[in-house]
Formats: sequence, C-alpha cells, structure tokens
Amino acid sequence: MQEFQTADDVLDFAIANEEEAYSFYTELATSAANPAMRAVFQQFALEEQGHKGKLLAVKRGKQVLVSGGEKVADLSIGDYLVHAAPHPGMTYQEALIVAMQKEKTAFKLYMDIAGAVLDPTLHETFLGLAMEEAKHKLRFELEYDERVLAGN
Repeated sequence: MQEFQTADDVLDFAIANEEEAYSFYTELATSAANPAMRAVFQQFALEEQGHKGKLLAVKRGKQVLVSGGEKVADLSIGDYLVHAAPHPGMTYQEALIVAMQKEKTAFKLYMDIAGAVLDPTLHETFLGLAMEEAKHKLRFELEYDERVLAGN
C-alpha cells in the first residue's frame, strides 16, 4: 500500500479513487446498450460521487456519519471469475465482472486504510466506506447470479 504522511494524504488518495470510480461507472453507463444496465451504472456513479462528498467533508473537518458496523453478505461470486479488463463493447456479463472486481478492491483498500489510521473519525469513515463498497459488490453479485448464472 502507498505510504501516507498525513491524514490529508490518505483522504486525497481516497478522493482520487472515488473520482476514478465515478468516471468508470459513468463511462459504463454511457456505453451500455441496455437501459436497465445504464440506470444501474448511473446509480453507482452517483453513489461514488457521494463517497467523494463524504471524504471532502471529513477533509474540511466536518463530522461525517457513515453507516458502519453491519455485516454485509458476500456471495463470493466475483472471487471465482476470471479477471476481466474494461474494454469498448463489453458484454453485460463482462461489465458485471469488472464492477465486482473494482468493488472488491475498493472494499479491501478502505479496510486497509481503516486499519492503518489512528484518528477515530477517519477510522469510522473508512470502515463505513468499506461497508458501502461491500454492498455495491453484493448488488453486482446478485445481478450476476440472477442474469448470468440463472441463464446457464
């Protein structure tokens, strides 16, 4: 993991990751042929934008309450799929695989950061963000189970 010198370094890193996730989901939404798929990716882009807003608020010194503590189910579907890279013209199945992998990576990142920070507000913020990413992954896993695995 990248080494951080200050709390702002951690927050800037996380903000940049949320910006990248927003761009990723926005692009997926733009290229999606299926209107339902487009709506799902637009919703995820908005949620990633919301994460960025929470991180910016923490950086400005405002207390931010994030949902934390609740355990999120993990179907582990994404753990057993071949890695997929985003590319133009992805199928819905490929897009779901990429999304699951990105959400799993974001979850691990936020858990690692939460474990590394000493500030209690930052710790809780990153735990909460990790749980939100776990929920995103679960939503993609459920969609994959329903749309891809059920068809086979």
